[in-house]
Amino acid sequence: MAQIPPGGTPARPHLPARARRALSLVTAGVLAAAGVVALAGSAEAVGALGDAAAAKGRYFGTAVAANHLGEAAYASTLDAQFDSVTPENEMKWDALEGTRNSFNFTAADQIVSHAQSKGMKVRGHTLVWHSQLPGWVSGLAATDLRSAMNNHITQVMTHYKGKIHSWDVVNEAFQDGSTGARRSSPFQDKLGDGFIEEAFRTARTVDADAKLCYNDYNTDGQNAKSNAVYAMVKDFKQRGVPIDCVGFQSHFNSNSPVPSDFQANLQRFADLGVDVQITELDIEGSGTAQAANYAKVVNACLAVTGCKGLTVWGVTDKYSWRSSGTPLLFDGDYNKKPAYDAVLAALGGSSGGGDGGGDGGGTGACTATYTRTASWGGGYNGEVTIKAGGSGITTWAVPVTIPSPQTVSAVWNGTPTTSGGVMTVKPTWNGTLAAGASTSFGFTVTTNGSTAAPVVGACTAS
Repeated sequence: MAQIPPGGTPARPHLPARARRALSLVTAGVLAAAGVVALAGSAEAVGALGDAAAAKGRYFGTAVAANHLGEAAYASTLDAQFDSVTPENEMKWDALEGTRNSFNFTAADQIVSHAQSKGMKVRGHTLVWHSQLPGWVSGLAATDLRSAMNNHITQVMTHYKGKIHSWDVVNEAFQDGSTGARRSSPFQDKLGDGFIEEAFRTARTVDADAKLCYNDYNTDGQNAKSNAVYAMVKDFKQRGVPIDCVGFQSHFNSNSPVPSDFQANLQRFADLGVDVQITELDIEGSGTAQAANYAKVVNACLAVTGCKGLTVWGVTDKYSWRSSGTPLLFDGDYNKKPAYDAVLAALGGSSGGGDGGGDGGGTGACTATYTRTASWGGGYNGEVTIKAGGSGITTWAVPVTIPSPQTVSAVWNGTPTTSGGVMTVKPTWNGTLAAGASTSFGFTVTTNGSTAAPVVGACTAS
């Protein structure tokens, strides 16, 4: 669990004017669908990391703080990269129910509304936890505590019913060390071992559709703590206790590195019939070593069919709860780090560098960087930015692979030719670029049921 350090309705998408004008620029061979794509329907998940993960059948999310959403660079990086969010502190007990049976959902609602407006999923975090717990909870006798726990679960899950894809129902209920014992907490001390089962059964009565997860740290490899969690999950599955997933926080550093049996540990939990999720990933370090560790985690998840997604614990190093360890994918200025490139590559994408944008390719005298600029039910707009290198260029060409069964219905600021699923775009009028200058072309895609991201190949220039 990443703790605090000491001390709506989706918007209706629309085509921009340039997209509406673009139909006159499209060659007949590219038109694969009649007319302009429909605008009706809810927004789809967007984001370079999110799109690449979706193509692999996963989500890729981040923890979000409501008080940073007003920062333009924070919000734009969030929106450009991720397809799932977890409120960092806004859904914890002290934030929602500081006074008994008096709930304040304002900050959490802000995050959920933002996510919904961008087509992102939301993880609920967390319902029952010993930390960030208001004093009034700890002071209750057993009967009152049971009532308060079940009421908190019921009220919070009811408020967000239909908006949360997975809930961390119980968090960090086991001790570190070699015993595998339960952690002392008001719930454990007064209600006993049965409180976890009761919390899950209560949660299921409120929401039959959300995934119900147990979440913990230092369980990433096989050890006494993870063995105890494994035994509990196995018992729950055998007795029909409604547990759907297990979250692995995955906070790593040099003293607690990615364990060699990380993938095998994920697999043994998945073999019990639960989903596994990487819920709070951050890895202290920098450069190629940090990048290699991030790739190791992503590849482990991809190798386990039951691993449904990954969440990094924050957007930027400067707001990380471990900021001195620079553990995230974007530095304090929102520049992509080598770890970002390693994650995107592991997910099957490629990075064109830069800050906050999407995936792309680059070689020689120009680079190409992809960003999804708009999304709606049934379609999206993509934009590729071409940037000249250290010397000027007079023309460029960029191949874009459109995943089947998607089809391109419009292209602007470029002349396309197609072969199979590859659309190669060359300049219409914007081929000449001075050193370091950039231009762009865009396209509209009809998804035909596929949410996979296009793959932008290497830019070539002369």
